[in-house]
Amino acid sequence: MAAVSKVFSRRDLDFLLYEWLDVEALTARERFAEHSRETFDAFLDVSQQIAERDFAPHNRAGDLTEPVFDGERVTIIPEVSRALRVFAESGLIAAGMDAGHGGLQLPHVLQRACFLWFQAANTATSAYAMLTSANAHLLLTHGTEEQIRTYVEPMLAGRFTGTMCLSEPQAGSSLSDVTTRAVKGAADGTYRLTGGKMWISGGDHELSENIVHLVLARVAGAPPGVKGLSLFIVPKKDVATGERNGVVLAGLNHKMGYRGTTNAVLAFEDARGELVGEEGRGLQYMFHMMNEARIGVGAGAVALGYTGYLHALDYARERLQGRPVDARDPSAPPVPIVRHPDVRRMLLASKSYVEGGLALVLWAAKLLDEPSEENALLLDVLTPIVKAWPSQWCRLADDHAIQIHGGYGYTREYPVEQFYRDNRLNSIHEGTDGIQALDLLGRKVTQHGGAGLTLLLDRIRSAAAESPELGGEVLKAADRLAATTAGLWQDPAGALVNATAYLDATGHLVIAWMWLEQERAARGKEGAFYEGKRLAARYFVTHELPRIGPLLDLLDSGDTLLRDMDDAWLG
Repeated sequence: MAAVSKVFSRRDLDFLLYEWLDVEALTARERFAEHSRETFDAFLDVSQQIAERDFAPHNRAGDLTEPVFDGERVTIIPEVSRALRVFAESGLIAAGMDAGHGGLQLPHVLQRACFLWFQAANTATSAYAMLTSANAHLLLTHGTEEQIRTYVEPMLAGRFTGTMCLSEPQAGSSLSDVTTRAVKGAADGTYRLTGGKMWISGGDHELSENIVHLVLARVAGAPPGVKGLSLFIVPKKDVATGERNGVVLAGLNHKMGYRGTTNAVLAFEDARGELVGEEGRGLQYMFHMMNEARIGVGAGAVALGYTGYLHALDYARERLQGRPVDARDPSAPPVPIVRHPDVRRMLLASKSYVEGGLALVLWAAKLLDEPSEENALLLDVLTPIVKAWPSQWCRLADDHAIQIHGGYGYTREYPVEQFYRDNRLNSIHEGTDGIQALDLLGRKVTQHGGAGLTLLLDRIRSAAAESPELGGEVLKAADRLAATTAGLWQDPAGALVNATAYLDATGHLVIAWMWLEQERAARGKEGAFYEGKRLAARYFVTHELPRIGPLLDLLDSGDTLLRDMDDAWLG
């Protein structure tokens, strides 16, 4: 019998992809006609193989030996470069892209499933690939053919990497306050950029021939606020000459997690840049990359929570300690800690979080493979939930993993403390939980007359109607959320005060729906795996879903304490 991986669960992926989502049916579409179950399995197989062989072994080394900047260049442990080279050679970086650009037109849902292996094995190294892929997708959508040839094709070949440069030291996430300037003046129509960018993941290194920075900047004379932002391609090196462009590494930030990913402070000093699309539409274009990155962050949070859960489960089955609570003989041998109720509580909670989060990530990815106006509305309203819910609750799975390991859990000799540190960053990456909450309540559930939320609740109610045992509680929660939302629309400004409570409540309802879907797919099937699905579904609906009651009570009350308080009262 083959050993069960502690990196990720192929069995769960197979269940979700084939028994629930029926991804084989996608091959009836012209875009995916060259694929089959065999090609899908081959991609999953090679992803697991490379992740376990080339990414996982240096996860700890990359954490302990961070990138170093000596004032001239950045040094990174050599295993990172080798792993990214193998990844590029596998074709995975371009797997989901058009055949005309060297891609293999793999469905988004399969590409997302494949990449989860790398995020679970080594989130820091995989971050370079994730950002490059998102950068390439944006330029394929909004760039010119010349820009695609010059920048995207080398990225897909693994020669160039990519970044997104939004934040600035004085602005942080407040993009309306971006001050980086762009001046048009060159005869070839290019611009010169001056300013500083902060928190740029993958912002400088020697892992690739070049780095393609996508930079938000303000053209001289542009209006204030986000409407004055434009998007530019600013390569680290001039592609024609190979000489350094005016992109200077001012220093590296040192984070508590993702330590193997360089995080740069960049200074743009009269750097040559090419405009993407039209002036003044930069944020609109950048949202293409930001939304992909947000889903990628949510997927990474699932992956880290999932690998933490698998490590904890394995440890709990092997660690002998204590005796059952009803044991009377002190000389009886100790039992595996998995038999203790509180350990079981943490394991079952973790299972419900990571397997529920995984289902959400894959369901959202499949919406991209079946494009329609309805699916676009659903994905729009789900994106802040896909990003934020796993970042909070799958991180809790890593917290539980540390607790289950006991004293060993917070030592560096065991990997679960690193999983937690890495996962803690995901609540901040690509927009904090609070920003996602404002996006959900302030924009996504109100736009198009609330059509997206209406579609989502219709899907949830439909699933609840098909689940006689668990559906009743989910249906009541859906109706309650709908009523609360209608009340909040009466005073949108006041409602935003407690937007995070709304995000938490909606996220938990969505995951309860994901569990109804999994329970339905497991219905009538025998074996421990399917019993586990039914158990986790029952647990989430009966133990976790009730959390939303107090949150909705708070929202219904119209409480504005957080707006009205004086910060002097905080001490």
